[in-house]
Amino acid sequence: MAIGERATEKDRPWVMRTYAGHSSAAESNALFRRNLAKGQTGLSVAFDLPTQTGYDADHPLAKGEVGKVGVPVAHLGDVRALFDQIPLAQMNTSMTINATAMWLLALYQVAAQEQGALPDELTGTTQNDIVKEYLSRGTYAFPPDASLRLTTDVIAYTVAQMPKWNPINICSYHLQEAGATPVQELAFALSTAIAVLDRVRDAGQVPPERFAEVVQRISFFVNAGVRFIEETCKMRAFVQLWDELTLQRYGVTDAKARRLRYGVQVNSLGLTEAQPENNVQRIVLEMLGVTLSKNARARAVQLPAWNEALGLPRPWDQQWSLRMQQVLAYESDLLEYDDIFDGSHVITAKVASLVDGAREEIDRVQAMGGAVAAVESGYLKQALVGSHAERRQRIESGEQVVVGVNKFENTEPSPLTADLDTAIQTVDPAAESAALSSLLEWRASRSAEAVEAALGKLRVAAKGTDNLMPVTLECARAGVTTGEWAGVLRETYGEYRAPTGVSGSVGISAGGGSEIAAVRAKVAATSDELGGRLRFLVGKPGLDGHSNGAEQVAVRARDVGFEVIYQGIRLTPEQIVAAAVAEDVHCVGLSILSGSHMELVPQVVEGLNAAGLEDVPVVVGGIVPDADAKCLLAAGVSAVYTPKDYDLTSMMANVVDVIRHAHKLS
Repeated sequence: MAIGERATEKDRPWVMRTYAGHSSAAESNALFRRNLAKGQTGLSVAFDLPTQTGYDADHPLAKGEVGKVGVPVAHLGDVRALFDQIPLAQMNTSMTINATAMWLLALYQVAAQEQGALPDELTGTTQNDIVKEYLSRGTYAFPPDASLRLTTDVIAYTVAQMPKWNPINICSYHLQEAGATPVQELAFALSTAIAVLDRVRDAGQVPPERFAEVVQRISFFVNAGVRFIEETCKMRAFVQLWDELTLQRYGVTDAKARRLRYGVQVNSLGLTEAQPENNVQRIVLEMLGVTLSKNARARAVQLPAWNEALGLPRPWDQQWSLRMQQVLAYESDLLEYDDIFDGSHVITAKVASLVDGAREEIDRVQAMGGAVAAVESGYLKQALVGSHAERRQRIESGEQVVVGVNKFENTEPSPLTADLDTAIQTVDPAAESAALSSLLEWRASRSAEAVEAALGKLRVAAKGTDNLMPVTLECARAGVTTGEWAGVLRETYGEYRAPTGVSGSVGISAGGGSEIAAVRAKVAATSDELGGRLRFLVGKPGLDGHSNGAEQVAVRARDVGFEVIYQGIRLTPEQIVAAAVAEDVHCVGLSILSGSHMELVPQVVEGLNAAGLEDVPVVVGGIVPDADAKCLLAAGVSAVYTPKDYDLTSMMANVVDVIRHAHKLS
């Protein structure tokens, strides 16, 4: 074909999804059906945090989190309602679920069978990538070894019984959200793939002659930032590295089986609260990075909404993001040409640079014993925290421009945000109580004997080596709940707390210049006046595992001279109060991104007062609407910081002022 000629056949568009789910199964079902009617071609299900971490709505850690960032699913009845009137044999469904992926897949299969669908008809994806949960999202439930056992059991089961299903979606998306550079994103995701494939190969559940089928069912879920040329090159590098890895390490000779299959959600990390209308063009540029190159084009795309830095998107906001995809696919001529980057020396050189850097980093991780060992040692987490801190430092210094945030800040009033209370969707405050009532009704209506028998089989199987999927399907049919299924596995495998990565990142911003030096002097002076080094407790109450912000606050606080107490994610308000008492802290900082701030923050404030720590101020960081911020301040919170407060050094200076005010210092 001559250069510039059109391809002989126009490409089919990618699968178009929106990431959705909220409040209840019935409400989420209505949203799914509306989106499908608008031309969406697949479902991407968001589950709430209790479902993701294996708790029922009546567990203490679930308080305030039910139905907040996704749909609560406690049992088979919820899944029936979630997919009511949606023919699952014809649907491509992606489920963002990891620790409890086996459980949700079992519920999905049983619900589909009740509709008359056969397991081998079902198409879709369970995310099922537990390694990145220890590094970025924090929705792990069990230790790494046990978690990988569940992952490999799902892969082996689906290869045998559900050949159209993607049993794992290895996620570099969340690595970029946690601060990964393109090289780290490539290397850490592929290191995870090596850990999973080695485990499946060595487990012996899949015959060697069928191992290519395992490789063919592996998919990836990647991120695309606004530097869309670099992102295009990253995806071309991904294609090359995956092809090499599966051929050389696993001996897969079928080129089709080695093809990189990936879906995308473009970057949410770069969306801004300031001038949020700019997020629209950011999202479009990010979409181009994973669609322009035909040979490295995404198989499925879902886009965030323009207002995700403000709160939960409304259905109209999600429709806007869907229309962006449709305009590109159906109005432009993108799908009419062969790869427009083939032969570009600029692209070739950049791809080669990324490939070389990723190979070097993969070798480093393998020398440590692989991805799981690198998680347990803290290496991977420290690397991400360090990269994220460097990124924030570039933004604060102005080296990395963010339009509307650190440059071009003057703006006309935006009609999109003229009424902030209606610019986002609010969660029905009755959702949690409704979920609790539904849970109690479900438990009362089922056979207790059947439940106990199924859980007993699960308990025995978990201690052995047989695939856990068959007994999990029995549990689903018997009416077992999410918390009960995960509870048996917690009894067997124990709990786990992943490394925070904070301690290895102290001093990253030490070269921040006069601003950091001034705050450091302010911290030292206040410490002298109070008779001891200032102690700052950074706490993450509830089930929100997105710890990137908390980690960056902890790193910067240490860099300006605070003694920082940070115990990681998933703490109850009572545990945070107990830590404040034990460590005799001067301030408590709470980070919440799940929308549960109105329930959890007042509990911490009340607990501190009850413990006699009325002089210990509480500050809050997260995605907090203005109306909520005013309520929190009225309830005794001393300061609220949102994404617009990107300057961490100034934030630390403000925290010192808060402490001085609490102690009546001039």
